[in-house]
Amino acid sequence: MDDIIDLGEYLRKRDEADKAPRTAFAVWGGDGERSRFALPLWRVVYLAGGSRGALVWIPSGDDRPARLRPLVVLDVTEDPARIRFPAGLVHGMKDAAAPTLREKGEEGLAVYLGEQDGRRWFLVVDELGERPPETEAAGQGRARDDILFLAGECAGRLFFRGFATEVGEAPERE
Repeated sequence: MDDIIDLGEYLRKRDEADKAPRTAFAVWGGDGERSRFALPLWRVVYLAGGSRGALVWIPSGDDRPARLRPLVVLDVTEDPARIRFPAGLVHGMKDAAAPTLREKGEEGLAVYLGEQDGRRWFLVVDELGERPPETEAAGQGRARDDILFLAGECAGRLFFRGFATEVGEAPERE
């Protein structure tokens, strides 16, 4: 009689399976022409298995920034979009050549995009979880190539369309 059926455990598992996954498509800072960043950001977030992604900047001379300043944020798990990202994602990327991808485990990944007008720009994805079955780890193989390609697309829009020069300060909310 060691194998007692636990109906409570069965019901909990069934209820969890019936719950719809918590999803969103919340964009912050994607007004007007900036909305063109939403699709490549979504694709990078998907490939990396993250919960949100953004184009962020830090002052050029700041080697260990306390915060990342967002230009555009796409959050696929919460609405409204959360705009604060862990600054540690970009620590130590001062001498990086564009584009450089660095993954920090489940914390996230960052791609250095370049520097202009006293700002260093990055594409970041955080809260990495389970990746789609058809993708490899973000830092390897085709997924890495696709992420770098999409980062280059974002960098092209950012620098050649002038978005990097029309930046204001992000609000101090979460």
